[in-house]
Amino acid sequence: MLRKQHRFFRSVLMAADLTIIVLAVVAAYFLRFKLLADLIPPKDVVVSYPNLAIPLEVAAPLMMLAMLWAGQYRPRRDQRFHLEAAAILKGTAVGLGATIVSVGLLQNILFQGQHFSGWQFAIYGVCTAVALLSWRFAFRTALRAIRARGWNLRHVAIIGTGRLGQLVYHTLRRNSWTGINPVFFISHHEMTSRKTCQDLAVKGGLADLEATLDAADLTGIFIAVPGRLAAALPDLLMRLERYPIDVRIVPDMNPKYMPINMSANELDGMPILSIRESPLSGWGRVTKRTLDLAGGLLLLLLFAVPMLVIAAMVRLSGQGPVIFRQQRMSLNGQWFEIFKFRTMEHADAERQALGNLSRGTDAWTRRDDERITRMGKFLRRTSLDELPQLFNVLLGEMSLVGPRPERPELIKQFRENWRGYMLRQNVKAGMTGWAQVNGLRGDTSLRKRLQYDLFYIRNWSIMFDLRILGLTLFKGFAHPNAH
Repeated sequence: MLRKQHRFFRSVLMAADLTIIVLAVVAAYFLRFKLLADLIPPKDVVVSYPNLAIPLEVAAPLMMLAMLWAGQYRPRRDQRFHLEAAAILKGTAVGLGATIVSVGLLQNILFQGQHFSGWQFAIYGVCTAVALLSWRFAFRTALRAIRARGWNLRHVAIIGTGRLGQLVYHTLRRNSWTGINPVFFISHHEMTSRKTCQDLAVKGGLADLEATLDAADLTGIFIAVPGRLAAALPDLLMRLERYPIDVRIVPDMNPKYMPINMSANELDGMPILSIRESPLSGWGRVTKRTLDLAGGLLLLLLFAVPMLVIAAMVRLSGQGPVIFRQQRMSLNGQWFEIFKFRTMEHADAERQALGNLSRGTDAWTRRDDERITRMGKFLRRTSLDELPQLFNVLLGEMSLVGPRPERPELIKQFRENWRGYMLRQNVKAGMTGWAQVNGLRGDTSLRKRLQYDLFYIRNWSIMFDLRILGLTLFKGFAHPNAH
């Protein structure tokens, strides 16, 4: 029901937004060339809608895509209006910019002979923003007023007064956009003397289930019992079959063990609960690979001459090969050889320095490490030693953006000592990442680095990748922690 509720509200919002955008395009023409024609006379053009109006077939799709990008059709989660307003303004600015650029590029191809006014585009942007803000505020206010009067609510009970039941209660309270209103608890024990849980009444235990439901006016039940009572679920579900209400089960699974979003699916009628899976599937994988290929080729062309110069200087800096190769782990635990410009006196210096695996992170290079050459210090401080990894990207072994790959010896330790560490392997290793652009490089906190990596995996999108690449250009190359 939650998914259906969201789909319904999303459809309403999208239909209304599209209508507003179409009206804004029409309004921009009439305001510019009818109302303001005397103040800002058009120059040597025939004033007609087909000749002067912003092309609707370009403006409407681009503005809707911009709103999708701004997250306007995700669940509200009780987001404050000023945050929604900021997202609307951001989406409007992006959509307007994309429309202006697209119309400019296509003017000689699709819109020959058509004239466009800069004032008209400005009016279109203002009309869109004002109308969308007004509509969304009115929609919120009306929905809140309706539900404050008890309309459009679905009253539910929660079976389970433990940690999981209380989590369900707080989650439903936070997400009031669903219209699901928890009205009381039923204890997961057979009998209970408990009278309240959170700020709701506890109406008996499982022994009183039928009597409680007979006396209540409910539309649904959330079963949130502890995992140790899983064996009792079939009997509980059988007892609930007597009542014409929706029944949902919330599995007792600690979120700490599910750093990646869980999803429910089905295959040929068989229900499947996806506890952990890569966010890169379907079009996500295609778009990310396209970005890697296009970006990798572009960067390789830009840095071709500097890489040749660096290669010559590395050759002159000491013994050993120009390119240092080392085994690392990437997507799904697959091993590959990472390429880097050699920065140490000997190509195998890092491998020799590992020695006893109990050293853990001490095996990483440290500031003023005596093994690093003078040229190597410069390359490490500026991250230019990482440039050969563009070939790893083109080979499909790495991505431009993702968690930084680690060595086999250290992974064997981290997978045992750091819960969730191996979840980093649900995406390809990257040349840069969310942790790196936030200063977590070199000998910094592994815990924080892991937190940032898992945040990236949970919230991955192609726009997030582009944001990280942009931040890398400004503050990702040279950093005090890079050594």
